[in-house]
Amino acid sequence: MIPEERITTLREQIAYHSDRYYNQDNPEISDYEFDMLMQELKKLEKAHPELVTKDSPTQRVGGTAKRTAGVLVRHNVPMLSLQDVFSKEEVYEFVEQMKEQLENPEFVVEYKIDGLSMALRYENGALVLAETRGDGINFGEDVTANARAISDVKQNLKDAPEYLEIRGEVYMKNAAFAAVNEKQELLGKKTFANPRNCAAGTLRQLDSAVTKERNLSLFVFNIQEVRGMEFETHTEGYEYLKKQGIIVIDDYKVCKTADEVWEAIQAIGENRGNLAYDIDGAVVKINRYADREKLGATSKVPRWAIAYKYPPEEKESKLLDIELSVGRTGRITPTAIFEPIRLCGTSVSRATLHNQDFIDDLDIGIGDTIVVYKSGEIIPKVKEVKKEKRPEGWKRFVIPELCPVCGAKTERERDTADIKCTSPNCPAQLERHIINFVGRDAMDIKGFGTVYIEELVRMGYIKNVADIYLLHEHRDSLIEQGIIGKEKNTDKLLDAIEKSKKNDAYKLLTGLGIPNVGKAAAKAIMKCFKTMENLQNASIDELISVNDIGEVSAECIRNFFADEKNREIITRLRVCGVNMDAAESETIESVLSGKTVVVTGTLPTLGRKEAQELIEQYGGKAAGSVSKKTDYVLAGENAGSKLAKAQELGIPVISEEELKAMLNI
Repeated sequence: MIPEERITTLREQIAYHSDRYYNQDNPEISDYEFDMLMQELKKLEKAHPELVTKDSPTQRVGGTAKRTAGVLVRHNVPMLSLQDVFSKEEVYEFVEQMKEQLENPEFVVEYKIDGLSMALRYENGALVLAETRGDGINFGEDVTANARAISDVKQNLKDAPEYLEIRGEVYMKNAAFAAVNEKQELLGKKTFANPRNCAAGTLRQLDSAVTKERNLSLFVFNIQEVRGMEFETHTEGYEYLKKQGIIVIDDYKVCKTADEVWEAIQAIGENRGNLAYDIDGAVVKINRYADREKLGATSKVPRWAIAYKYPPEEKESKLLDIELSVGRTGRITPTAIFEPIRLCGTSVSRATLHNQDFIDDLDIGIGDTIVVYKSGEIIPKVKEVKKEKRPEGWKRFVIPELCPVCGAKTERERDTADIKCTSPNCPAQLERHIINFVGRDAMDIKGFGTVYIEELVRMGYIKNVADIYLLHEHRDSLIEQGIIGKEKNTDKLLDAIEKSKKNDAYKLLTGLGIPNVGKAAAKAIMKCFKTMENLQNASIDELISVNDIGEVSAECIRNFFADEKNREIITRLRVCGVNMDAAESETIESVLSGKTVVVTGTLPTLGRKEAQELIEQYGGKAAGSVSKKTDYVLAGENAGSKLAKAQELGIPVISEEELKAMLNI
């Protein structure tokens, strides 16, 4: 490929991945892979300066400023990125350049935290604004409300100048990240790829309560501007900030020679595996502010600092076993167990293998020699298998058809690479099952929060959904132990549980957690079979005869009721007085009979639930997503992707007024 074509390709790739990283907080490639693309582009542009353009990624800073968490604000001081270097030679070259231009320069070497950059402005000691980097030059996003929810952000300074602007990195400790992802999985929501994505997404979303709950952290790494006070050096500024209770970068080193700088970089690299958070390199800065002023900056980076990026470290090891764990959603995750090796200063012996597709792509089996690496990250990964070292009698690993926790059948979830345990009674996914059972679309037990469920399961009060209806027998113990709260709160929840017994049977069916049986399907099924007993005894052919119930869903229902444990739970629920019969409802024949309607946006007078009930009352089916099978989309204000998809598929879009006209109401 000729240089011009390769440069064009690289710019397109970098622009795409830069948007994924900076603006969407959802990168598709590792930092190292991105850095290598940028390095290749820089080398080509250096060799062909006539091809350099103003809009090249090498000439710009970061992403774009978005109106996400607040309004756009103009930077008082540009929030530039740093020049990346990848070798000892480049570090020594930087030090020598500084010595040529400055008199006896001092260098500060410190951690480069992997997070989202944020600047804080203080006026007479009071925090007045927090902003993201945005485009780095002109505008950032106002995230003041979210910043105030971060415990590390000081609201007021005791010994303050007239004006102070500081810059830091919002990040997530690994323990906080694990807790957030555990909750996301428990609630059936998408998990975050890494702490940086989670921190960035959290800071830029609209609800400061979410920010507080996710326990973000902040390190300050620079004084951007100060009026009414003077500092000669970066480290003097750090000492002042520490006295104000502001958290600055840990364990920084002041160096005077290239050898000292390189030793400090190596020490950080060796220690990074022991940190409670992720770093993506080491920063080398000039210490004296006067020297920084003299050197200045380009349009993209300061001339007085560089960021050293550690190369991915990789080593061979022998795969001893593949351990299977079952998550709260029933998803089975294989983990490689290998002979311990040291990577980035720590001993590692485990790495996720994600799913069966990943195992198949690696062509991996127990006994293989594998290559494990850390690409500037804390989590080790399996890169490849050394097939030439493969032992005799080798077999590729296959996730078994039985759950390793409860022995129930496993199956691959449609359109995904996930293999899941099919039993809702599997101990590994009990909490998730209970959350679904008490949720709004199912038994709708008000006030039955996640915290209560976790504690009741942990204490052994709930082993399956039927146990919920026996909690009243433990009222005194629950109050004494304070699991739900005092007497008033406990009685309130027990009363809500009692009232849920009268729910329509479709709600119970929804709550049982049968794969491919959601709220809409449950309604259609119970409308057809009338009682839970009839449904239990229904054949595959009878199930398929229900509108929109296919072979897969029918098979899932039959498998559920064929399981003796599930039938026992249904019996226990019946004994407890939980309603097993569908409510008698009169369906009005109309133009909607047999039609599928999706509701989206905000309607003038009807709530979404009311609109869906109206559609069902007049013989229609209220669906949650748009497909080729959708007959109408009922759209109100702020209708988003569902409306766009309907227009793309040519599906009729109607308003609330048009719906009522169709129904003559």
